[in-house]
Amino acid sequence: MTGLATDHYDWAGGREAMLRFGRPDWPTVVVAQPLFEEANRTRRLIATMLRLLATEGIGGALPDLPGTGDSLVATVDARLDHWRSAFASACARVEAPVRVLAIRGGTLIDAAARAPRFHFAPVSGADLVRDLLRARRAAALAAGDVVRADDPRVPGPPLHLAGNHIDRTLLKALMDAEPGTADRAYTLFPAHGSPHPTLPATTRVALWRASEPGDDPALARSLADAILDWFRG
Repeated sequence: MTGLATDHYDWAGGREAMLRFGRPDWPTVVVAQPLFEEANRTRRLIATMLRLLATEGIGGALPDLPGTGDSLVATVDARLDHWRSAFASACARVEAPVRVLAIRGGTLIDAAARAPRFHFAPVSGADLVRDLLRARRAAALAAGDVVRADDPRVPGPPLHLAGNHIDRTLLKALMDAEPGTADRAYTLFPAHGSPHPTLPATTRVALWRASEPGDDPALARSLADAILDWFRG
């Protein structure tokens, strides 16, 4: 059974949407998605992986964070502490036993969830912000516009990054954020000195860096297999 259903969760700031895969009484993996535009680029990969897990009797939950997806909160009003609180509330909403899968920037928001954690391609908040600023500069150069070297730590109006107005309070908090500890953690590319092993048997396509949303069935299968091994271990 790989059924898909819409659900919700409540947190201190309101109510947010959450997709559910499989049966609600199954052990469930709750996904902390990548942040900003990376979430759009990887959503199909995540959905493919959760459907694969559902064929093995593992449920899935994919919550929107405040200021993302279908949230009624404006993106400019998003804050890191709100994301952390909301994600913990989404995990608490699931009545079955919960484990967390955090991907990329999702590894910066999952620490408050009272559940075992699996990190995939963890990244520091500072690296995420640098990527956003780099993309902004590249877009300005391509358009022939003036390239501005805005520092998120300097007081000022929200910055327009990745198609969104993002408050400097959020950007400053992200620049100081690091992934927490996890029960298991994998990276996608081998890196000298990395404490995390490379996820095996993948095409190693970094969808979060693609220009358009895409899918990678081999990576989805490899990630699902690693999570199944984690559940059964």
